[in-house]
Amino acid sequence: MLTLSTLFIAAALAAQSATPATPVAAPTASGDPVPVVLDVTASVETAPVSSVGDAADDPAIWVHPTNRSKSLVIGTDKKGGLNVYDLKGRPVQSVRDGRMNNVDLRDGFRLGGKTVALVTAGNRTDDTLAIYALDHKTRMLTNVAARPIKTATAYGSCMYLSAKTGKYFYFLANKVGFVEQWELFDDGTGKVDAKKVRDFTVGGQLEGCVADDDLGVLYVGEEEVGVWKYPAEPDGGTQGHSVARAGAILVPDVEGISIAKTGPGRGFLIVSSQGNNTYAIFRREGENDYVRSFRIADGGGIDGTSDTDGIDVTTVGLGWKFRHGLLVVQDGTNDGSNQNFKYVRLDRVLTGKERK
Repeated sequence: MLTLSTLFIAAALAAQSATPATPVAAPTASGDPVPVVLDVTASVETAPVSSVGDAADDPAIWVHPTNRSKSLVIGTDKKGGLNVYDLKGRPVQSVRDGRMNNVDLRDGFRLGGKTVALVTAGNRTDDTLAIYALDHKTRMLTNVAARPIKTATAYGSCMYLSAKTGKYFYFLANKVGFVEQWELFDDGTGKVDAKKVRDFTVGGQLEGCVADDDLGVLYVGEEEVGVWKYPAEPDGGTQGHSVARAGAILVPDVEGISIAKTGPGRGFLIVSSQGNNTYAIFRREGENDYVRSFRIADGGGIDGTSDTDGIDVTTVGLGWKFRHGLLVVQDGTNDGSNQNFKYVRLDRVLTGKERK
């Protein structure tokens, strides 16, 4: 469903593309365009994670179905578990179940006779698939895994809700270059079980991934190489093709990937370019053409970001500071404190402007 926010963002970026404020840069020797980089600032930052060092990793945004101001951000602490924050960055819940690397969610899962948001993460403590239900009323996570579901060692992961079959899936991206796909289902006792439905090899070290539910596409980041695109359906085959290669735009490591949907089949793919502390925007449709890049700089009393791992985005208006959508990114430095997550207004990111 299109909202005023998505219509505004799409129209504003279309206008900007038609008459760009910044001249289009000449290609580099490799054929890549020189990145056109916009500076934006964060509006909110979360409390730091409790673990020191390289700990915070990946966020997922949950949109409350009836009161958008009660939406949440779930972030991983890969030395301790999952942390849940409100839209002001305040802690709501901490789940200390193990070393969670990447987290993702999909709403609308029928479990035990009610509808919940299904939240998954790769637990590297015991190489299992962590599964939680997020209750719409309590806004709390509850472990609903039917059993210890043994997987390969997860380095990245994401979820997929098939528009074709209505089935829910979990993708695991491995450090040695392969992907596993698991189907998630209610086991009939109010718990969620899983079965592996395919695996395939991409190449080198993988981490960030995101699935486009509407278009049936999986994007996977190969850290030193770039972004790959594969069919997301389990019977879709294992032939992928390159979306963006590491170079002038994406400087290794290629990390978090997320999709900003602005309409049916339209929108943007946002990728964390960790090597130069920027984020690249590509078209969601067609051949995923490059649009431009941005960095998150110091401003408004909040430090900028660097060494970003995971990101997530929603184009749904959440009220308060995020009436036109929200981008959440992990900050690997956080001004010398323990790592945390930064919240950025999506209208700043996609248009370079703020709408009142």
